[in-house]
Amino acid sequence: MLTLTENASSIVREITTQPGLPESAGLRITSDGEPSSFAIAAAEAPEAQDQVVDQDGATIYLDEQASVMLDDKVLDAAVDEQGRVEFALAVQG
Repeated sequence: MLTLTENASSIVREITTQPGLPESAGLRITSDGEPSSFAIAAAEAPEAQDQVVDQDGATIYLDEQASVMLDDKVLDAAVDEQGRVEFALAVQG
């Protein structure tokens, strides 16, 4: 199952607890089947077939393809100098 670094958990919590979002909000990761092609967006709730990953108060929703592709991965995140969030994936050790 996908795991998150401490940085990723913190950034996901920050994104999904913005005013106006419900408590069920999470970050949704979808894939079109390409090995390194993922879309990431805030979502109010998971879709019917999504795998839900809850870690350290951060919630991630994975569509079926992303769930399979990210099963052995670690999600990391950082904020660059312009304030943009950058995500990175690594293989679980």
